[in-house]
Amino acid sequence: MQYRENRPGGAGAALSHGPVVQAAADGALDLHVIERSHQRSSSYGLTRAQRPDLSTLSRADLALALQSSQALSSHAKPVMETLYDQIRNTHSMVILSDAEGTIVHTLGDSDFLAKADRVALGAGGRWSEQLRGTNAIGTALFEQKPTIVHAQEHYLDANRFLTCSAAPIFDHRGQVLGVLDVSGECGGFHKHTLALVRMSAQMIENQLLAGSFPDCITLHFHSRPEFVGTLVEGIATFAPGGRFLAANRSALFQLGLPLAALQSHTFGSLFGAPVSALFEHYRKAAPGLMALHLHSGIQIHARAEMRLREQHFQNARDAVAAAPPTPLPATPRAAPGGDALQALDTGDDAMRAVIAKLRKVIGRDIPILITGETGTGKEWLAQAIHRDGAHGAGAPFVALNCSAIPENLIEAELFGYEDGAFTGARRKGAQGKIAQAQGGTLFLDEIGDMPLALQGRLLRVLQERAVTPLGSGRVIPVDFSLVCATNQPLREMAARHAFREDLYYRINGLQVKLPALRERSDLARLAALMLAREGGPGAPPFDLPASQLLLAHPWPGNLRQLANLVRTALAMAAGEDSIGLRHLPDDFLEEAGAPPAPLDAAPAVSLQDSEWSAIEHALRAHGGNVSAAARALGVSRNTIYRRLRLRA
Repeated sequence: MQYRENRPGGAGAALSHGPVVQAAADGALDLHVIERSHQRSSSYGLTRAQRPDLSTLSRADLALALQSSQALSSHAKPVMETLYDQIRNTHSMVILSDAEGTIVHTLGDSDFLAKADRVALGAGGRWSEQLRGTNAIGTALFEQKPTIVHAQEHYLDANRFLTCSAAPIFDHRGQVLGVLDVSGECGGFHKHTLALVRMSAQMIENQLLAGSFPDCITLHFHSRPEFVGTLVEGIATFAPGGRFLAANRSALFQLGLPLAALQSHTFGSLFGAPVSALFEHYRKAAPGLMALHLHSGIQIHARAEMRLREQHFQNARDAVAAAPPTPLPATPRAAPGGDALQALDTGDDAMRAVIAKLRKVIGRDIPILITGETGTGKEWLAQAIHRDGAHGAGAPFVALNCSAIPENLIEAELFGYEDGAFTGARRKGAQGKIAQAQGGTLFLDEIGDMPLALQGRLLRVLQERAVTPLGSGRVIPVDFSLVCATNQPLREMAARHAFREDLYYRINGLQVKLPALRERSDLARLAALMLAREGGPGAPPFDLPASQLLLAHPWPGNLRQLANLVRTALAMAAGEDSIGLRHLPDDFLEEAGAPPAPLDAAPAVSLQDSEWSAIEHALRAHGGNVSAAARALGVSRNTIYRRLRLRA
């Protein structure tokens, strides 16, 4: 199999620098591992000069080995491909073995694969210590810890042309499932390879954990919100009722309890909140991260996945369905005597025109449709409309994201249901979102994703001002303000019958379009407000050249993208008086046609601790993958490479 290198800098650039992975590698080494392994090899009756047993499994036995390790392989292969991208064209290969040391999958440079075949370092090859003496795969299995075996550290002379770095892979019970290994020619040894292998093994373990429980609640958490969704996040799974099931290594560390002790805990005992709080939180249209507290008092930020069977989903959801909607948190007013819409007026004429139109129809029973690109702030506007409406902020604001709920459940979620309406229904029925919005505002986000079958029922509710729960002949009068939002072209969808035309005109009493960030004239003001919010009153401002580049950028991610850039720029410029070109991602400089700012334009400090910390954590979180770390930080690969060279 031939592979081509298509990333500038090559694997050597990715591996030749990085105290992050050096620290991880150094922490894994045990100076006595090789000595102990050599003693075991001798006790097995092996001699250094003997010809190794190069026999591999028969086709039938290999098929059985592949079948028994199917779950491991399916989760490992994508990670192996990512790992291989980091070592491509370095005369090496990535190897996956099972718990017996039998190789089940390999990926590598074609020139090295041919050499590896001469020592049976391929599918079906057996690399236990008993057969091959000291080697990274077999020794990592025996020691159950990450292991480097380099050149003459191999017990058999025939294997001394190799340098190998291996890490065992554990399941959620702590049992070894197999080994991930990178092997290559000994002349190509890189001291950071083991750290990449270890982090890749941890990725596989996280994915195995996520797939181990088909009916569970999975919590992803960390004390720092930017690390949720990265390799360093804690992952814990719970039964539908809240009983603890399993956790990854990071979760065990953050919780401060061993796996055996956690078996007697529940979601509530660990995080100080009932499971129902998760469902209450995810009733929101755009819930974001949830704040929880560990038993130690440390606040964490969490995201939950509800992978529940329909009946369990209903039972858990119904536990909070009858409760009144959570009051909308108050937000600071723009100024004394101001209002919520006024707080959104930061000087842009198009935004000011949107606000002026809305002021004329608020409280007049006219449905409002908000359109605009993703990230332009549609829910912020919907909340402002509600607070300034006839009912005010004290009335319920009930939000439903039409794309976030399974199609088979959205009907019950929206209209409610009576006792016995369907299998698994709550005994006394449940109130739907429409009824919950009585006297307040119903916000239907992503309405373009509402199933066509339900659009007719919603239209009838809007026309008749009454809702009939599923399984009931009872008609419930309702009175609420309606605000809908979408980033889809509903008029075009209606023309091709992908959205009901009559519903489109019913919800389109007043349509307002939020301007894209690139179209707004108040970008500088928005950036200044975000700087103050993220960095506090003492945050450094953008200097003139940097401000000019921001104004020229197209901002495809709109407000969300600007917020990410501000956060990164503040980290890069920590301790300095202003944010300059040298603190901006190279992508911005390149798109604007400006050359990257030279590093010698920076103050006479090497690299601010906070800047390096951001890069260090990003590299760790993405397994040493420079491209992925750059995307997470909002910078280019060249930025990270330059910082690494400066740090070295």
